[in-house]
Amino acid sequence: MIDFLNRNIFQPHPELLVFITVAIGFLFGKLRYKAIGLGAVTGCLIAGLLLGAQFKVEIDGTVKNLFFTMFLFALGYKVGPQFFRGLKKDGLPQVLNAVVVCVTGLLICWAFAAMLGYGPGLSAGLLGGALTQSAVIGVAGDAISHLPGLSSAQAKSESNLVAIGYAVTYPLGTILCAMLLANVLPKLYRKDLAAESAALAKELDAPGDNPDLAEGYYEVVLRAYTIQRPDLAGRTIEDFENQQRELGRRVYITRVRREGNILDHDQRLALREGDVVALSALRGSLVEFDARTHIGAETDDVELLGYQTESLHVVVSEKEHLGRTIGDLRREPFMVGVYVDKLYRSGADFPYHLSTKLERGDTLILSGPRRLVDPAGKALGKPVPTSFATDMIWVGLGIFLGGCIGIPALTAGGVPISLSTSGGALIMGLVFGWIRGRYPTYGNVPPGAQWFMDTLGLCLFVAVVGINAGPSFTSGLSTAGWGLLLFGAIATVVPLIVGFVFGHYVQKIRFPILMGVLAGGQTTTAAIGAINESSRSQIPTLGYTIPYAVGNVLLTIWGAVIVLLHH
Repeated sequence: MIDFLNRNIFQPHPELLVFITVAIGFLFGKLRYKAIGLGAVTGCLIAGLLLGAQFKVEIDGTVKNLFFTMFLFALGYKVGPQFFRGLKKDGLPQVLNAVVVCVTGLLICWAFAAMLGYGPGLSAGLLGGALTQSAVIGVAGDAISHLPGLSSAQAKSESNLVAIGYAVTYPLGTILCAMLLANVLPKLYRKDLAAESAALAKELDAPGDNPDLAEGYYEVVLRAYTIQRPDLAGRTIEDFENQQRELGRRVYITRVRREGNILDHDQRLALREGDVVALSALRGSLVEFDARTHIGAETDDVELLGYQTESLHVVVSEKEHLGRTIGDLRREPFMVGVYVDKLYRSGADFPYHLSTKLERGDTLILSGPRRLVDPAGKALGKPVPTSFATDMIWVGLGIFLGGCIGIPALTAGGVPISLSTSGGALIMGLVFGWIRGRYPTYGNVPPGAQWFMDTLGLCLFVAVVGINAGPSFTSGLSTAGWGLLLFGAIATVVPLIVGFVFGHYVQKIRFPILMGVLAGGQTTTAAIGAINESSRSQIPTLGYTIPYAVGNVLLTIWGAVIVLLHH
């Protein structure tokens, strides 16, 4: 069967082997225990190694370089806004902690590799897997190909060892990182992550992760009531809503039916007995208000409640609103009947609270009746039309310019040192991503396109790497030995311990935030999932985004650095 597939399908059509590898890899990636799983990237690498060992098909190197360059640009584009935001004063403690974790990781991997006598390939594989950074595979392979004194066969052998070392150390590295941060450290320090996160959320005026939406159900509700209370008759809509606001409730009258006709919304409209009013409110506010008692009987008026709603992305740019809090914003007249669904800061979903201050370039998703949402958007800044079309001029130009700045090389000790085209793509991705975060009306790359370039691009790359390395997988494992697994585990844990000691005792970072910082610094997505699950909150994510951006950049660069150190 294997001979038939190899002779009739995979040898004449190697591209088919790549796609079946990706399919099997994504299947492997779905295997998980609680919040911990292999992930698609590692799944594709393992599938590639196994299938490559069986079919011994060589895939052209240009294919993997294409996908890897695309991936690095997408990675930079995704983390660029957070990376540059971290350089501001309020983000520097998290940046510093991430640097400590990354530098410690590099030093420990370098020391272990030197002690075990590893060459550049296994050294880079140890670093990439132990510190859970997939991009190391490509960067290290690129650096190895430019090392002087290596024949093409030797360079290929060392590049294959990168993938093998990564495949051996990554699964355990991911598990250890998630367990240490979500369970072991909190228990050692007798910290209840859930209680700590809840307390911190309360300090931040965040009874939930989002003041306008609650997990599990949609909190903004619409109801219709017939006015039967005489004391409500004669009062204006504005008077009614101001009273509710003073009582801390978000209850709005969005439409009125009078004598069978639906009236245009007017804050100055005086209500009458017998009017049917449409209320838009937070569920908790409506329950507290008890509309049946204070207004009258509830009615099901489909036409009155069936008005057109809208979710609008708005970039905050008006100077008068910069520096104001979400709580301040909700008290503005133009926000009557309008709700903040989400806040994106520097291109990332930002868990906000009532005291969160708005910054230039923040993107708010406003929802409510279109006639109310549109004016609110214009008052805050510039509405951004949602589009599924990718600005390929932006993407193509960014990758081209990045590749160009990565070509020039300096020579140190006979070794050519350059960013490489892939490294240049990463740098330009950071810059273009920052520009997009600052000016979201330019360079649209929707989430689907980002996923294709980022996740699928990397998966296709590692699938090709695995297929090409597959024939030497068994011999590579015997070369590495059990020491790779053992020292890989130590190399995972030590940087986290160092970062924890520094963050807890020196920087005094709050415990839930620190767990997120450490997960981000080591770029372990599974770990932040496990931490959030353990804390039953998104609060640790507040410490994750900036270190994740810094960690992605530094650990990717370390892939080339460790190759040079062990040449």
